[in-house]
Amino acid sequence: SAETSADSTPQFLLTPDAEGLRAEPVVRPLGDDGPSFYPGKGSAAVFAYVDGKGSHARRDLAEESSRFRAATSACRSLAKSTWDGTTWSLPDPRASLELLMELHSLGDAVKVSWPEGEKFKIQGSATPDSLALKVRRSTDWFSVDGKIELDSGLVLTLREVLDLIDNSTGRFLQLKENEFVALTERFLQRIEDLATLVERKGKQFRFHRSRAHAIEPIMEDAGSVDSDAAWTKQIESFRESQSLDPALPSTLQADLRDYQVEGFKWAARLAAWGAGACLADDMGLGKTLQALSVVLMRAPSGPSLVVAPTSVCPNWTDEARRFAPTLNCHAFGSGNRQKMLEEAGAFDVVVCSYGLLHQEADSLAGVRWATIVLDEAQAIKNRQTMRSRAAMRLVGDFRMITTGTPIENHLGELHNLFTFINPGLLGSAESFSTDFAVPVHQNDDQSAKARLKRLIQPFILRRTKSAVLHELPARTEITLRVEMNSEERALYEAMRQRAIEKVEAASDSDTGGARHLQVLTEITKLRQACCHPRLVMPQCGIESSKLEAFLATVEELLENRHKALVFSQFVKHLEIVRGELDSRGIDYRYLDGSTPPKRRKQEVDAFQAGEGSLFLISLRAGGQGLNLTAADYVVHLDPWWNPAVEDQASDRAHRIGQTRPVTIYRLVM
Repeated sequence: SAETSADSTPQFLLTPDAEGLRAEPVVRPLGDDGPSFYPGKGSAAVFAYVDGKGSHARRDLAEESSRFRAATSACRSLAKSTWDGTTWSLPDPRASLELLMELHSLGDAVKVSWPEGEKFKIQGSATPDSLALKVRRSTDWFSVDGKIELDSGLVLTLREVLDLIDNSTGRFLQLKENEFVALTERFLQRIEDLATLVERKGKQFRFHRSRAHAIEPIMEDAGSVDSDAAWTKQIESFRESQSLDPALPSTLQADLRDYQVEGFKWAARLAAWGAGACLADDMGLGKTLQALSVVLMRAPSGPSLVVAPTSVCPNWTDEARRFAPTLNCHAFGSGNRQKMLEEAGAFDVVVCSYGLLHQEADSLAGVRWATIVLDEAQAIKNRQTMRSRAAMRLVGDFRMITTGTPIENHLGELHNLFTFINPGLLGSAESFSTDFAVPVHQNDDQSAKARLKRLIQPFILRRTKSAVLHELPARTEITLRVEMNSEERALYEAMRQRAIEKVEAASDSDTGGARHLQVLTEITKLRQACCHPRLVMPQCGIESSKLEAFLATVEELLENRHKALVFSQFVKHLEIVRGELDSRGIDYRYLDGSTPPKRRKQEVDAFQAGEGSLFLISLRAGGQGLNLTAADYVVHLDPWWNPAVEDQASDRAHRIGQTRPVTIYRLVM
């Protein structure tokens, strides 16, 4: 017999197996028609008849083993399959197709055969360079079309590819029963992004212009792009706006910290581009001052509208007068509201509550505002509410929202906020639910999370206290104003009139301080009424606005994983608060003047060790002698006669050993 040179190339015999494949590794030293052996095993000398002729060869077993190990190492799909000692079992189509692509990428280093008929066939592969796109502007939208040319010469339209994506097996698009197109992982990501970012309109695919920044990376990766001047202008204006370095208004009477300056510049850049902004900084980082700086910068362009909770509106007017004296700040409420709106012009700022936003929706929507700011914008998170619908009707050149909690319960809330600042960016509520909310909430889809992040990232800015710790003051003090509801106001007025009568009666018979004592007594009752009506009328059913404001503050603190000390001068007030916290399942520690010393220490040690998010403390009992640095917030439910006593209480958290900035809230009715 004739001696031939032994072939050491590893060969994979593929056979259909249910939904997948079986892959058997062999070598054929005498050629494809000769006998097969397991790579690196068996006799080195081979004798056989091939095509009727005797033939023999000497196998290089070490070479066979080496080449086989190299081939299997390059096929990652084999590591995830079942090996029975002679054959791999790949149970599903995706794993089988991955193996075919891996074997194909090895070229002449391996051989592949289908002894029982071909189960899977890859008609071609595609990379981002295979994609050719065409983009055209139409009002606020861009239409997109294109095609993909595979390395095999097969051409698919963009519509065909996006249709195939819906029924794809990973990066493999199924053309027919056993025919597939392979996409690289990068190209698959780009195509999936495109499928999420465009919507069907008849026979066209289109996307809103506010999504241009998210579409641009896909365009940059494409092999070719045929675009009109409008697309070029859209991208150039975005890039130019991002390179701007806006200067703070010269009339701003405040020294902004570095992170606040950056917040102002970020919002100013978006305003220059024509997009809205969501400032979502943590509580106490000065969102109002940053927004006010933007309002002042844009004041020459026309009137500004600020919508805020009733309790926050006075804070806006106060800060505007203090930090931006060139603005004409008007509280929208009393007086001739229509006249105020008709006369609003440059440098005018109208501060409106959410309640009046709903009541005066038609009048407010009739003004074209240069700037609109929604403070505590979670107030419009529910798109079904009247206040949300009223907000959507507002007409403004630049829209900005501030909120410490852009998402309180679910992603649908984020969708509504962004619908206000950038209509069209997140699509319809239905498409947003399909593309993002359901995949994220139900499946924890990381790809959907990443796409949503890329989509909203330019328009949302969130800094936490820990992120800007080096720039924060050691202590920030904030007054939260709370407005009475109608029932509280009626009770308070009745008590006030009665107090006047009692004081006057006491003054008629004043014999050495009786009148002074009566004044203090009546003021104390009025202060208690401001805290909670039940403190003066235990059986009444009047709700407490201050308690409601406190619970809303607590909810936000807990969402952002903060711990707080809560002080009140009235033990009965703390008892009411305890009942509310118990009903909500909120863990807390507690002490007042009746707490025994041993129990007092246990409560303090437990809080410092991390047990309880809140520590309820009566002002007299806990105003001194405690180290409670586990808390980074302090809430005073009611102001004390002497501010120094409040300061001492606040210093339970703001003291040596505290490594975080401390924020102090005072709730004032």
